[in-house]
Amino acid sequence: MKANNRKDFRNILTFTIDPASAKDFDDALSIRRLSDTDYEIGVHIADVSHYVKKGSSLDKEAYERATSVYLVDRVLPMLPEELSNDLCSLVPNQDRLTYSVIFVINTRAEVLKYDIAETTIRSDRRFTYDEVQKILDEGTGEYNEEINTLWSIASQLRQERFARGAIDFASEEVRFVLDKDNKPIDVIPYILKEANFLVEEFMLLANRTVAKHIGAPKERKDKKAFLFRIHDEPDAEKMQLFKDYISKLGYKIDDKSRLALAKSINNLLKTTRNTPNSLLFSSIALRAMSKAIYSTYNTGHYGLGFRFYTHFTSPIRRYPDLIVHRLLKKYIAGEASVDQTALEEACDHCSAQEKAAEKAERESIKYFQAEFMLGKEGRTFEGVVSGITEFGAFVILNDSKCEGLVRIDDIAGDFYYYDEKNYAIIGRKSRNKFQIGTKVKVVLDSADVRQRQINFSHIELI
Repeated sequence: MKANNRKDFRNILTFTIDPASAKDFDDALSIRRLSDTDYEIGVHIADVSHYVKKGSSLDKEAYERATSVYLVDRVLPMLPEELSNDLCSLVPNQDRLTYSVIFVINTRAEVLKYDIAETTIRSDRRFTYDEVQKILDEGTGEYNEEINTLWSIASQLRQERFARGAIDFASEEVRFVLDKDNKPIDVIPYILKEANFLVEEFMLLANRTVAKHIGAPKERKDKKAFLFRIHDEPDAEKMQLFKDYISKLGYKIDDKSRLALAKSINNLLKTTRNTPNSLLFSSIALRAMSKAIYSTYNTGHYGLGFRFYTHFTSPIRRYPDLIVHRLLKKYIAGEASVDQTALEEACDHCSAQEKAAEKAERESIKYFQAEFMLGKEGRTFEGVVSGITEFGAFVILNDSKCEGLVRIDDIAGDFYYYDEKNYAIIGRKSRNKFQIGTKVKVVLDSADVRQRQINFSHIELI
């Protein structure tokens, strides 16, 4: 399978790195040594636009969906499985059409040059994240030298990104273990490690390279309408509340410049990690942050610290990436700009669908959390307060990471009131304080699968 004018990468070492459960492989990495210090590294992305033609029935349906939705027990794909899991998927030992950003990059992680090209690849190996992590940990294994070289470069890119002002909101994820009837039988933590960061950094590099390639033309007359992934600066009022609150606890935030603010937040989150204040600070800081969206009006990506950013690397599961592929091919061929108004409407639609998908995914998690807790009524669990509202405290359990609510009226032993300024529920006489990050014991009262709710009947400080 080699279409005309495609660059042939089939004889260059190429592999995919994905979760063990993945079925659609839309990105692959290739690596070839050029000299003692320089490497050619290719970020190869499934060329969905070759198969899904604009305006076709398939394209219209993909646009309406705009994204794949990842529920706990199933995936609602943007594209039919014949494409997402087969024809477009970069499976091993099969020729596949890709759209690639090919970098010449040295061992100091400096990009010397790049090329954006339609390519053909043949993946040599499908790795899981765990397999790559084992190679990084032990220093041995298949393609050990190449994988460690990629990680060395990726780790430097990561360090540079945070030095430029990217914000490091570390998050803890969980995975449900389901039985043959799709009933949850266990919940296990999923910790992001170096293998995940390796892939992430090269995807970020490709995304921002593509965005800058179109978004920063040498001549103003060459400026064309393009789809960007933008993330505005934090809400000033919410950030001031954050600063006021942490100052009461002896911490300070430097917001004299954008870079100073980002570095201060990173330093705060790093120094308080694994302390009672960790969850509280990250939660409040996140509330001050804007939501990333798609737009033709580029304002940069605050959270990542990039002046130019887009989504290019997941066209199997995100329609914006498919738009970007089409625009790239059009503009690289020298064609005129598309209509910006129509493109902005597409950006708005994709942003709205992404928001809806995220809500569905959260509700799916809540459903399975409630189902997992069924039959455990009356048992005592340890956890931490994850949220405070005027009607009660949300608690995440340590073992299962299931989240439930203790209503303020059910907190025994005192009259408790909601202190909005200090993000706390406080006992009027005892002065006992429940706030985000507080370690507690709770008793499960009920689990309502239909309402996707977990309720605790008792809470006490540990």
